[in-house]
Amino acid sequence: MKDAMHSPSNTLPDFKPDGSLTHADADHPKVRFGKVGVLLANLGTPDHYTYWPMRRYLGEFLSDRRVIDYSPWLWQPLLQLVILTKRPFSSGAAYKSIWNEDKGESPLATITKAQTAKMAQRMAESFGDRVVVDYCMRYGNP
Repeated sequence: MKDAMHSPSNTLPDFKPDGSLTHADADHPKVRFGKVGVLLANLGTPDHYTYWPMRRYLGEFLSDRRVIDYSPWLWQPLLQLVILTKRPFSSGAAYKSIWNEDKGESPLATITKAQTAKMAQRMAESFGDRVVVDYCMRYGNP
């Protein structure tokens, strides 16, 4: 019997139509195998370069204690009253200069979607429908 743990890294277990493993002994019990998920995670991007979407994105990003390591009682008033009243304008202008107007999204969103589609295509070529590929953003949508 072949050892499933030593199969090539670019393959998933192969099954016969009856649900048994192709490499297992005939008396081996049937093995149920679900799908594998691949999630491409990225930092995030605003929904648009205008004031309110930029404010929402920056507020979420700059409220994360792993990004800004100040006490919330000190940081949040400064963030909400000072930074988020001015910063969305300057950040929005910077985003506007690189924005993908054809697709209505930031370059990060465009690139992430293209990478996800390419990865999904490669996984489908190698593994059929047994691998599901998607993406997410830590801040913003989706």
